[in-house]
Amino acid sequence: MAMEWNVYCLDTIDKEPQPGCFGKGDVQTYLDWLFQAWGQTLMVAGLSLVLALIVGSLVGTARTLPNSPVLVRLANAWVEFFRNIPLLVQIFLWYHVVPVVFPLFAETPKLLLVVVGLGLFTSARIAEQVRAGVQALPRGQRYAAMAVGFTTFQTYRYVLLPMAFRIIVPPLTSESMNIFKNSSVAFAVSVTELTFFAQQAGEETSRGIEIYMGVTLLYIISALVINRIMAFVEKRVRVPGFVASTGGGGH
Repeated sequence: MAMEWNVYCLDTIDKEPQPGCFGKGDVQTYLDWLFQAWGQTLMVAGLSLVLALIVGSLVGTARTLPNSPVLVRLANAWVEFFRNIPLLVQIFLWYHVVPVVFPLFAETPKLLLVVVGLGLFTSARIAEQVRAGVQALPRGQRYAAMAVGFTTFQTYRYVLLPMAFRIIVPPLTSESMNIFKNSSVAFAVSVTELTFFAQQAGEETSRGIEIYMGVTLLYIISALVINRIMAFVEKRVRVPGFVASTGGGGH
C-alpha cells in the first residue's frame, strides 16, 4: 500500500490540502496539530520531571536521615504507595476523584493534574535512586562533615547530596526518558499530546500508518535528544575513580 504523506498537509476541517502543509489564520493542518501535540507532550514531561526531581530528592534524602525514624517511615511509605499503584490508575484518581474530594482542584486544568500525577509517581522512583546514591557514599564523608561542625542540613547540602547526584546521573537519564514516554497516559484524560493526536488523526483521516509513523519518529527524536543531553551531563559531572561502596553506606 502506497504511503500518503500529504495527509499532514490536509486541513483538519475540510480535509483540503494546504500549500506548504501549514495552515494560515483559522485553518489548521494535521502537521500544525502534530507539532502542537508534541509541544504538549514536552510540557507534560518537562513539568513532571521538575516536580519529580524536587519531591523525589526530598523524600530520598529523608529516607537516609540517621536520627529521624518517623521521617524515614513516612518517606518509605511514600515510595511504597506511589510505586505500587499503576500509573494509569493514579492519573484517573487525580482526574476523577481528587477534584470531587478536594473542590479546590475542580477548576485545575487537566494538563496540570496529569503533571502532578506523573510527577509524584516518578518522584518515588527518583527517591529510591537518591537514597541509593547517598548510601553508596563512604560513611567517612558524613563523619568528616560532622567532625568539622556541620549540621545535618549542611552535611547533606554541601557534602552528601552533591556527590550522590553526580553518581546517580545514569539512572536519572533512564527516568528522564521514561517520564517522556509515560506522558502518553495523558491521552486517557484527553490531553492533546502525541498519543491523543495519533488516535484522533488516524480515525479522521483513515491514514493510521502515516500518522503513527510520524508520532513514533517524534518520540524517537525526543528520547535521543534527552539521552544525548544526559550523557553530556554525566560526562561533565562524573567523579573520577569513584567506586560505590557495596556495603550500603553503613547509614
